Amino acid sequence: MTERDDKIEVLDILGYAVSELKEKMDPRLIPEVGSNIVYARKGARSPADVAGVEGRIVTLRKSVHPVGECAFGASDHVARIVLTAMRFDPEIRSAANIRFTEPLAMLIEDMSFSVCWFDREDEPPGIQTMDWGVASCCRDEVPDMILDRGAVGKEPMIRILGTDPSSVANTIIMLSSRITTMEI
Repeated sequence: MTERDDKIEVLDILGYAVSELKEKMDPRLIPEVGSNIVYARKGARSPADVAGVEGRIVTLRKSVHPVGECAFGASDHVARIVLTAMRFDPEIRSAANIRFTEPLAMLIEDMSFSVCWFDREDEPPGIQTMDWGVASCCRDEVPDMILDRGAVGKEPMIRILGTDPSSVANTIIMLSSRITTMEI
């Protein structure tokens, strides 16, 4: 497969997952900073090798709205999450961020996901949070989700990891179906 064909395939798979999220994701799962879902090429080394949604996914008129198209280099933050996870397990090539709330965290803990938490207060100086936080959670095994309660000026967040965007989107859609009557 040529590099061009590989990039087209990554964008197609990611685009399908984004369309599923647009249709089936509960907009309450979108954090204030917006969500993104990314998909890395095999062997990705930089955010330029990771496709995401340009401008993120936001809530618009109480619905899920991808701001732009899927493109390589469209995400730095969520791309760094997946790039760090790939250092520990190269099969984990997709990630997304969703809103954190205590009720949602309790629901996730009650489900069969592997979950890891990090505390931003423990972050060493001079290192980026996602590099440190994700790495600290992936040392033994890459979890399904990485959670943190935020810090001053940093929104609490849930990060979902998976082998591909469909698995990540399916997790978000499953959570969406579980919270229909919940106050989150």
